[in-house]
Amino acid sequence: MGEFLTNIRKEFEEEEEELVKVAELRILEQRGSTMEEFIQEFRRVARGSKYEGRPLVEEFKRRMSEVIRRKLIEAEMPPTSIKQWYECATKLDRHWRESKREEERMKGRREQGITLAPKQQVPRRQEMPQQRVTEPTPMEGVERTNTVVIRNQE
Repeated sequence: MGEFLTNIRKEFEEEEEELVKVAELRILEQRGSTMEEFIQEFRRVARGSKYEGRPLVEEFKRRMSEVIRRKLIEAEMPPTSIKQWYECATKLDRHWRESKREEERMKGRREQGITLAPKQQVPRRQEMPQQRVTEPTPMEGVERTNTVVIRNQE
């Protein structure tokens, strides 16, 4: 009878541990952590949850940064396996963070008045004064005709 109770306790403990891991997984969020940090934590929590395959991918997608998730879903060839999701999300997170750092550096330079290249003045196109087109005024005493006069060029 002792062995029977031990087996039952063990089974309930494993089931309870799985439920705890699932609950932990469902409250996990990336927030400000890097993708590498988030993936480590996600793997740790998911290890005992018995999630695998598509359900694991779906939980990962729900818990990661919305910006990165959207970009990966909209990609020409979105990742399918959890390994691909980890790799693609890590790359995208690195690029995004580098882009943000670069924006901050450029913003700091602009605030200090430092520019990388002097701005070139583009000459403005000068507007030519518009001339009014008018009909020629007839000269007094001269009759206007539409005949062409050809002079002899001998």
